[in-house]
Amino acid sequence: MSRLARSIRQRWPMVAAGLCFALVVAAIVTRSMRGDDSPVVSGPAAVASPLPNVPAGGGRLSDFRLYVDPHGAAAEQAAELERAGNTADARLIRRIADRPTATWFADAAPGYSQRAWRLVTAAAAAGQLPVLTLYNIPGRDCSGHSAGGAVDAADYRTWVQALAGSLKGHRALIVLEPDAIAQAVQGCLSEEDADQRYALLAEAVETLRAVPGVLVYLDAGNPTWITQPARLAAALNKSGIGRAYGFALNVANFETTADNIAYGSRLSTLLGGAHFVVDTSRNGNGPAQQGAGDRHWCNPPGRSLGEEPTTRTGVPLADAFLWVKRPGESDGACGSDAPPAGQWWPRYALDLARPPS
Repeated sequence: MSRLARSIRQRWPMVAAGLCFALVVAAIVTRSMRGDDSPVVSGPAAVASPLPNVPAGGGRLSDFRLYVDPHGAAAEQAAELERAGNTADARLIRRIADRPTATWFADAAPGYSQRAWRLVTAAAAAGQLPVLTLYNIPGRDCSGHSAGGAVDAADYRTWVQALAGSLKGHRALIVLEPDAIAQAVQGCLSEEDADQRYALLAEAVETLRAVPGVLVYLDAGNPTWITQPARLAAALNKSGIGRAYGFALNVANFETTADNIAYGSRLSTLLGGAHFVVDTSRNGNGPAQQGAGDRHWCNPPGRSLGEEPTTRTGVPLADAFLWVKRPGESDGACGSDAPPAGQWWPRYALDLARPPS
C-alpha cells in the first residue's frame, strides 16, 4: 500500500460515517489521450457517473495525459542553469519544468484569447489535456496580494465568452476562479456583491461547459479555510456546481493530499457525489506552522513539491492530482525579497524542488 493510501486510511475514522470508500492502487497502464468523440458528461447525475471505458481502478479522467508545456519560466531557468554548467540545480528545476502545470489567465491584456487557443492547439497536437486556471473575477482576492480582476460583471462575461470561443474544437480542464467562493463565504464581500459573484460564476460554468470537451472544476478552497462544509456547499450550489464537472481543492495552498481527500469526500456527499481535483504542487511537506501570519500561506519556507500530476489517483472521487499553482511562482510580495504574486522566483523554485525532508 502506498504512503498516501496508508495516510488516508489512518485519517479515515475522522470522516463521518458513510463516507468510506475503497482506496485502489492504480496499475501502471498506458495513459493515452482519449481519441473518441464521447460527449462531455456534466450535471448532477453525471458527477457521480464515470465516463465510458474507464479502466478498473481508474477515475473519470484516467485515459487522459496531462499537457506538459515546453515553455515557461521553469524551462527557461533550467536551460540557463544548463548553459552555465550548473547541472545539479538544473536537474532540480527540471522537476518542475518537465511536469504538467496549469496555465493561468488572470487579466484581459490584448491577446489573452489567442494565447488560450495556442495552448489548447499545442496540447491537442501532443495528444494531451491542458489545464487552464481562470482568475479574473471582479473584486479578486478582496484587496489581498493578488487583487485585481475584471472591472465589472459585463467585462467578466465578455472575457469568459472570449476564452470559451478560443477553446472550441479542443479538450481542456478548467479550474475556475481560485479563492472566489471561499472568500465570499468568509465574508469579505457585501451580501449583494457575494450574490453577484455566485451568479457570475454560474454563468461562467454554463458558458464554458457549452464547449464540447471542456471540463469545469469550481474552486472550493482548502480543508482549513471553510471548516463547515455545509456553508461552502450552499455557495457552490449557487455558483453552478450542479452544471460543473466537479470542484477543485488546495489551489496555491499546502494542505496534505490526505486531508484534501478527506475534506473533499465530506463536501462531495453534500453535493450529490461531485468529484474533485487536488492541487498537490507544493504540499510535499504539508502546511507551514500556524501563527506565522501571511507566511503560513504566502511563500512559506520549508515547503516541497507534492505528488506528481496524474489522472490516476487511486481514489474514486479524486479525478486528478494537478499542479495548479506553478511551483516557483510567488504568492505575493510578503517577506523581504519576495516578488509580486504570480512572478517567477528562482530561489523559491529551487527550494521547492529539493527532495522533501
